[in-house]
Amino acid sequence: MGTRLQVVIRTVIGICVGLLLAGCAEDVGVDQHGQKVPAERLEGQWLVINYWAEWCAPCRSEIPELNALAVQFKGQPVSVLGVNFDGLQGADLTTASQAMGIEFTVLAQDPAVRFGLPPSAVLPVTYIVDDHGQMRERLLGEQSAKGLAARVQALRTGE
Repeated sequence: MGTRLQVVIRTVIGICVGLLLAGCAEDVGVDQHGQKVPAERLEGQWLVINYWAEWCAPCRSEIPELNALAVQFKGQPVSVLGVNFDGLQGADLTTASQAMGIEFTVLAQDPAVRFGLPPSAVLPVTYIVDDHGQMRERLLGEQSAKGLAARVQALRTGE
């Protein structure tokens, strides 16, 4: 009886762990349009994750730079992502993203835990995450497309 119970317990634990891991891999939440963002879309990608807010003047002037960076990296294993610092959701996030002129993906769910990003009380803040999901750099203040592209390239080539 004891052996049979152990087998059942191990099986139940294995199923639960499998379901948890499968649930984590499905998606990373939704974007500013309410569309699911599948985890596999970000796997193997370098990520430029920018935190912004409508009330942040440097964020407003940085957005066109991030839009340009997203276009520059199109077709390469680099994605530009935004996260609203104030945690806006649903229609509020859509409206704010449109008002800011954001053309890249904005995640409704903060990916800080997923990628081990330290909290920041300063905006704007941009994190560069490598293709293995590890944070490589934290950049405070307004960034340019040229500067971010150079930084990502240097990190990718190990310079």
